[in-house]
Amino acid sequence: MSEIIITEDNFEDEVLNSELPVLVDFWATWCGPCQMLGPVIEEVAKEQEGIIKVGKINVDDYPKLAIEFQVGSIPTLMLFKDGEVVKKSLGYMPKEEVEAFIK
Repeated sequence: MSEIIITEDNFEDEVLNSELPVLVDFWATWCGPCQMLGPVIEEVAKEQEGIIKVGKINVDDYPKLAIEFQVGSIPTLMLFKDGEVVKKSLGYMPKEEVEAFIK
């Protein structure tokens, strides 16, 4: 499975009520570091399938979610467990750092 597109409509089901931990990537199409991080996130999503769920939120399409979670710069990665943010990271990370972030 690749990343799930997270929207305001499916956020509660896909993230808050998920039985698996959820890595959420807040991003935008115009953001250079976001474009660099995208393939890394996609690879991690495929490799960690069944262990972690990976979702993407386009901050231009869903600004309410970005505001709710105080996303001031992108890319921002957040790790949710049991409906709560347990980790947050700003900026591009290579794959090894993303893997360490979700452990």
